Amino acid sequence: MTGSAEPAISGTMGFATALLTELRARGWTVAIAESLTGGLLTSALVEIPGSSASLRGGVIAYDTALKREVLGVDAELLAERGPVDGEVAAQMADGVRRALAVDGEPADVGMATTGIAGPGAPDGQPVGTVWLAIAMPDGVRTERHVFDGDRAAIRAQSVRRALDFAVGALGPGVSTA
Repeated sequence: MTGSAEPAISGTMGFATALLTELRARGWTVAIAESLTGGLLTSALVEIPGSSASLRGGVIAYDTALKREVLGVDAELLAERGPVDGEVAAQMADGVRRALAVDGEPADVGMATTGIAGPGAPDGQPVGTVWLAIAMPDGVRTERHVFDGDRAAIRAQSVRRALDFAVGALGPGVSTA
């Protein structure tokens, strides 16, 4: 094994480093709720030395019931719209902040990924449909994407975009270089 610090998903190191640097500068923490990315987003942050200063942890809520039971996503919303939805992603991001609270204090930032990596396309949505959410003290932001490629490519694109989205949500002037 080499001493490479490059995360498992190529191209994420700059975004992951920028996110962790900004969180540290603010004294903030982050918690992550993942569905289609299955731990890859949390892993991208863990790859960066010193990530433990800001990263609380992650919840892989691949099963829709976990979105409801662990993250507090509204059961009626899940029944009505399914797990691949912007409001579901928003509730996942907000819910993971509380689920990974320490000493009663929620994480400052919650990130969430939910989508369809294929091969099937349930609920009539195309393969590659992904919702990302970032929850912070001032509210929740969501983004919808339809990524191209196979399962691995869709998941990798989701991780890269989630990190970029979080960096952007923290404000201008955060550098990924």
